[in-house]
Amino acid sequence: MTTAWEINNWKSDFYLSAILFLLSAKKTGLSCIKWLAYTANYFIEYKTAFMKQIIMPCLGLFMFICLGIPANSQNITIPRTPSPAAEVSQTIGISRVTVNYSRPSVKGREVWGKLVEYGWTVQPFGLGTPSPWRAGANENTTIRFSHEVKVEGRTVPAGVYGLAFVVNRDNTGEVVLSKDSKAWGTFFYEAKNDQLRAPIKLNSIPFTEMLTYDFIDLSKNSATLVLNWEKKQFPVKIEFAVDDIVIANAAEELKGAMGFTWQGFNSAANYALLNKIHLEEGLAWSEKAIALNKSFGTLSVKAGILKEQGKTAEADQIVADAMATSTENELNQYGYQLLNSGQHDKAIEVFTINTKRYPKDPNTWDSLGEAYFAKGDKKNAIANFKKSLSLNPPEGVKANSEKYLKQMNAL
Repeated sequence: MTTAWEINNWKSDFYLSAILFLLSAKKTGLSCIKWLAYTANYFIEYKTAFMKQIIMPCLGLFMFICLGIPANSQNITIPRTPSPAAEVSQTIGISRVTVNYSRPSVKGREVWGKLVEYGWTVQPFGLGTPSPWRAGANENTTIRFSHEVKVEGRTVPAGVYGLAFVVNRDNTGEVVLSKDSKAWGTFFYEAKNDQLRAPIKLNSIPFTEMLTYDFIDLSKNSATLVLNWEKKQFPVKIEFAVDDIVIANAAEELKGAMGFTWQGFNSAANYALLNKIHLEEGLAWSEKAIALNKSFGTLSVKAGILKEQGKTAEADQIVADAMATSTENELNQYGYQLLNSGQHDKAIEVFTINTKRYPKDPNTWDSLGEAYFAKGDKKNAIANFKKSLSLNPPEGVKANSEKYLKQMNAL
């Protein structure tokens, strides 16, 4: 005969089993059936008393536990076949644009005006207010900007936005960026959450079965984001103030570990010089680089900035002082810096100094030949390339000299 004391012990074990199941099922996907099997195995020899005095009174608790576990906690993750998820990103300068979307296919259906209705549409679900097309399938299509950006010429802060479009019969349309990026599609679209709404002109393209986002027309500061589907393309111009972003980012980086190196300050100053921007900041960074490492490289950057500021005499004096103690490689690099900025005569002057200091190095003559070639002086270019070849140059230098001589029909 089962005593009351035994029944109470079983009840305690049962409740403990149920609680442990509730805690573990969410992590392991343990099913209610498994729990019952484990529990029944323990109580099987006492089934009569157990059923009458424990299971039946606790049936409500059992159902609550089983039904309270989300269904997906018992399922594995499987592919989403009809409209698979996708992501496309593009770096512009040092800024990044990322689009997350789902990719429906045409599958022989009539898309425009049918599957995707023209204009603003009142959808059968959600808020029942006019809304744009969700520009994909399933969840909200989103676009993330790492920095402040211009979209179709309008300023948009950095962040994540819901991306939607409107398509009209005449191939005009609109791009919509919503601050509500977590809604399902555009069923719950509210105009008050718009960050941007801008008109666009759609393009005709070859047939595209699966909806695809891409970036085209890349330049230093901009790119065009396009949605391609069926035979229509939705283009959106995206622009970053790349130079301003780079300079602002440099200022932040130089507050960290990079600020303890001359290379960090010199590279920031050199970016300002090469792009002819923020010259005052560039000059300050250049002086910090010189304080950490006074060399031809750091001094030449400062000289270049001073020259851009119109302080030519001061710049020339710095270069003259630096050249007096410069190495062969430093002079060669400075010569190419001048050459790449279109200062052919200055480059020739620097390369000539190198040939006088290091007359037995074929690379100095090869570099001087390139400077004359860039200026259009074929006679002197040929003479210097041949001089380089006469000094038994290494393979790389030899190949370069021969390449230029062949272009001038001199080999």
